[in-house]
Amino acid sequence: MAEKTKPAAHPRKLQIVEAALACFLEAGYHQTGVRDIARRAGISLGNLYNHFSGKEAVLAEIARIEADELRPFCTTLTDGRDPGATLERFVTDYAAYASRPENAVLGLEILSEAIRAPQIAALFSDNRAALVTALGDLLAQGAENGQFRSFDTPTETARLILDVIEGRALRTLLEDEPQAGQDALWCFIDAAVRG
Repeated sequence: MAEKTKPAAHPRKLQIVEAALACFLEAGYHQTGVRDIARRAGISLGNLYNHFSGKEAVLAEIARIEADELRPFCTTLTDGRDPGATLERFVTDYAAYASRPENAVLGLEILSEAIRAPQIAALFSDNRAALVTALGDLLAQGAENGQFRSFDTPTETARLILDVIEGRALRTLLEDEPQAGQDALWCFIDAAVRG
C-alpha cells in the first residue's frame, strides 16, 4: 500500500495520499490529524480540503489504491491450469507483499482502527472479500481435480490462509532471517491444503 501508489487523478492528490501514509505509519491513523497531513504534504489545510473532505476520505483513497494493488493477486488466483502451482505462486507473492514493512505496519494500523470504527472496516472489506473469494474458488477447484483435500468451507479456509500469511508478515518485522519463515509458511499451507 505505502510503497508503490498509482498516480491519482491529480498530482496534488497523490502528494496528499503519500503524506497521509507517512503520517499514519509514523504516528498511527488515530493520532494523525488533517493538519498533520497538510503539513507533511507541504500544502495549506484549505488545499487539502480541495481534494479530500477529511482524513477518512484520504483513507478511502488508500483503500482504492490497495484494491488496485491486490487485483493482480486475484488475477493470479484465477489461473486454474494447475491449482497447486497457482497457490504456491500466490502464497510466495502475497507473503512478499504483506511482509513489506510499510504494508505490514499500515495493515495492522488499519485493522486496529477498523475494530473501533465500522466505517473504516467497510472501506477495506471489499478488498479482503475479493481475495477471499478468489482464493476460495482456487481451493474448491483444486479439491475438484484431486490436487487438494476436500474443504467443507473453502471460503473459511481461504480466510485462514490469508490470516496465516498476514500474521507471518507481521512477525517478519521482528526477525533477523525472515526468508526462513517464508519457506516454512509455504510448507505449512501446502501440507494443510493437500491433507
